[in-house]
Amino acid sequence: MTHLFKALTASGMALLAAGAAGAEDRPVAMIVAQGGLGDGSWNDTAFAGFEAGLASTGLEGRPIESADVVAQGEEIMRRAADVGFGLVISLEWIHGEPMEMLARDYAETDWVIMNQTRAGDNIASVVFAEHEGSFLAGALAAQVTVDSSIEGINEAPVLGVIGGFQAPGIDKFIVGFIQGAEAVNPDIDVIVAYADSFGDPARGAQMANAMFDQGADIVYQVAGGTGIGIIEAAATRGHYAIGVDTDQDGLAPGHVLTSMIKRVDVAVDGIITAYAGGSFPGGEVISFGLAENGVALSDMTHTRDRIPAAYLERVDGMRSDIIAGEIEVWDVSTMGYPDFFTN
Repeated sequence: MTHLFKALTASGMALLAAGAAGAEDRPVAMIVAQGGLGDGSWNDTAFAGFEAGLASTGLEGRPIESADVVAQGEEIMRRAADVGFGLVISLEWIHGEPMEMLARDYAETDWVIMNQTRAGDNIASVVFAEHEGSFLAGALAAQVTVDSSIEGINEAPVLGVIGGFQAPGIDKFIVGFIQGAEAVNPDIDVIVAYADSFGDPARGAQMANAMFDQGADIVYQVAGGTGIGIIEAAATRGHYAIGVDTDQDGLAPGHVLTSMIKRVDVAVDGIITAYAGGSFPGGEVISFGLAENGVALSDMTHTRDRIPAAYLERVDGMRSDIIAGEIEVWDVSTMGYPDFFTN
């Protein structure tokens, strides 16, 4: 048993009351994904919702981190159920398959998986329309990237996007971004690369600089903590990054064009509230898209004044068209990979 599991057992038992039956006596565990807390992105946003949910309901709970959350996923989740956590939320995409198996063995435990759909009466699946928000980010970037009147922009129709790993959950962002960019300019070049890490800012900076050297002046980061380096490189080079998951515009004011926000904090808070109230949405798929304000572009506090109003109006029009069903954005999780994505 590793120190992680010893700590989990001790904390879990401390949180449990003898003979506990209801949610008020069965605490909440949230398993932190790759990149860990402090990533300034997915994990930190979810943790904010976790803390808010615990505060508003009075439930006890704790986040669980592991140095190898992928390989240890099944054991971590099993241990959490064994020690009596009544609600186990995993932020790690790789945990979907083992969670589906464990949910059958631990029918009295409620389970939550993010960014995918899993079967089980005691599993709530939370999915986001990252492709929709990324489409808008791509459409904005494609307009900006050829407008050399904007500081830090050259005339080349070249954009970059860096994912943490190549996987459907990441490619959902990337494909949407490419589609949005090509909707504005069919001849645009979008350079795609993967860092193979969610926690290596130095690697992110190195890859972003390589894209800037190839003519890109805007790089979309879909790489968690690795993306911090992408943002830092944009600031150093006088170009732009696009943030992800949370509003990262303030990390390098004036050098984050916008951020594609996923309201995972709202999702986690809402699920904890439902669990506490005895209405856990087991067996349901909960969707957060543009229509639900589950994904959105940031307010662009530090860059809006330098972007022509016509560019922003075009993006707003596309947002309305997506919600109305007039624009269909490609979703690799349900539609597979499109021909225009060749990486």
